[in-house]
Amino acid sequence: MDADLKTVEQLVEIITREVLVAMVAQRQSAAAGAQDGACKFNCADGLCVRTCFDRTGKVVEAGAARISSSLGAIPQEASLASLIDHTLLKPDATPDQIAQLCFEARRHGFASVCVNPGWVKLCAQLLEGSPVKVCTVIGFPLGATAPEAKAFEARNAIDQGATEIDMVINIGALKARELKLVAQDIQGVVQAGHDRGCLVKVILETTLLNDEEKTTACLLAKEAGADFVKTSTGFAGGGATVHDVALMRRVVGPEMGVKASGGVRTFEEATSMIKAGATRIGASAGVKIIQGPSREKAPAAAPAAKTY
Repeated sequence: MDADLKTVEQLVEIITREVLVAMVAQRQSAAAGAQDGACKFNCADGLCVRTCFDRTGKVVEAGAARISSSLGAIPQEASLASLIDHTLLKPDATPDQIAQLCFEARRHGFASVCVNPGWVKLCAQLLEGSPVKVCTVIGFPLGATAPEAKAFEARNAIDQGATEIDMVINIGALKARELKLVAQDIQGVVQAGHDRGCLVKVILETTLLNDEEKTTACLLAKEAGADFVKTSTGFAGGGATVHDVALMRRVVGPEMGVKASGGVRTFEEATSMIKAGATRIGASAGVKIIQGPSREKAPAAAPAAKTY
């Protein structure tokens, strides 16, 4: 029998013997809903964003202006494996590869597996009874779908077993300063997630943004009640940088998580992101990362003595 099929069968056998436990504790929603005309203000790095909501929480106005600044603290450390979203988002991923991803996540105690929505149900079945969360991506990787489509996609993924949602913002709208649309985009997915006790991360795609746009996006995500801001999809030609993680941590303060994702492949890269303020790492190289520092290259052999 094929080795991968044996792995799947072993996983199923293990899972069927385990007792079903609750996978995710209910998270508290963002602060109590705003009244008619009520607005939230958040400021960082000299930029303030105001978002106004109607009685039902719908965004009615959003804008940004240079006003004042504030700083946030870097969060406390945690074990490295528990900070990693073990990721497989390739379009040609197979069921055997997804099963292997789940096996590795259970074995090493990763925070979650992060997969495309079509694999959520399989991951939920394979990880049943495990503390490992099932994370999926919404509006991925371009972020250019309608807010209503993203909210529906999030609800559907949750119905299939997702417990964490990573959504891509409308990058073009942000760059055009159509901030009301960006705020509605984020808020719809946050509401869909929080209504079901799911954690929501907002992907900025930092490689396509300047620092002011990154700051604005972070503030909008914070005001919408998102749980995390995340650097990248890994599909836009760039990924996480220490500079971007530090900026995002500074903007959102200690209340939110920061996920460094895209191009994080080594222990050294992961720890540098954590020192900059990341509380979650998205990586397909999770197993390699937790093996620790890269071994130094063996010293070159001394040249052989000359004989005369």
